[in-house]
Amino acid sequence: MNEPAGMPTNAGKNGKVAPVRKRHEKIRKMVQARGFVAIETLAQFFSVTPQTIRRDINTLSEKGHLFRYHGGAAMPISMEKVSHNDRNVDCFHEKQKIAQLLAQQVPDNASLFINIGTTTAAIAHALCNHKRLRVITNNLNVASIMSANEKFEVIVAGGLVRRRDQGIVGEATIDFIRQFKVDYGIIGISGIDLDGTLLEFDYREVRAARAIIDNSRKVFLATDHTKFGRNAMVRLGGIADIDCLFTDRQPPAGLAEIIAASEVDLHVA
Repeated sequence: MNEPAGMPTNAGKNGKVAPVRKRHEKIRKMVQARGFVAIETLAQFFSVTPQTIRRDINTLSEKGHLFRYHGGAAMPISMEKVSHNDRNVDCFHEKQKIAQLLAQQVPDNASLFINIGTTTAAIAHALCNHKRLRVITNNLNVASIMSANEKFEVIVAGGLVRRRDQGIVGEATIDFIRQFKVDYGIIGISGIDLDGTLLEFDYREVRAARAIIDNSRKVFLATDHTKFGRNAMVRLGGIADIDCLFTDRQPPAGLAEIIAASEVDLHVA
């Protein structure tokens, strides 16, 4: 049976003509299955131009079905899966912007640590179009996202898996991280005191993050503006322990002065 006149179609690998709505549904399923799919891969699969796929991704992104990244598409981070905390939902778009800004500073062929958090999971998505990254992580969400790229080498640290966020912590995690020296350590944080102190709620997570800082040639901290002045009990270190801070708003004046005095590069999405 022929499609109604004027209905856009595409042939695809199966040789059958399919309307745009079916292509959109297939794109969603492919991205869901792989975590990230490049525009070129989708264009070849459906036998359409990259421009057509970009329009498809834009449409699906506007509806909230996918998130558009440079060079491809990924599933939106499942806040329901990662955390039930409302603050994660409120800062969803901020995290995506921070992630894309940070990803621009990571070259192909780099080695990385990526730790626990929803912001770091967003960064994992944003890095999926890079080439030949070697990633060590104690975040099962990050491992799942980045292993979708067959050109990445993804290594998962051992230890205790936290149900609430799929983070891995414990002595085995720390011992594992200490075996490596990487180009970039990418970490998130629960709070930054206005005196520049980096703060967390879980001391086990702090020890793993500290090991990442100590064994990275360059440390990138990614955090949204809600963490500025936010209190937590466990001290990770000071702002001078990092090389670059990626965020979505300018920090408060006093903290901004400390960041500048510590010679930390500030990147605001």
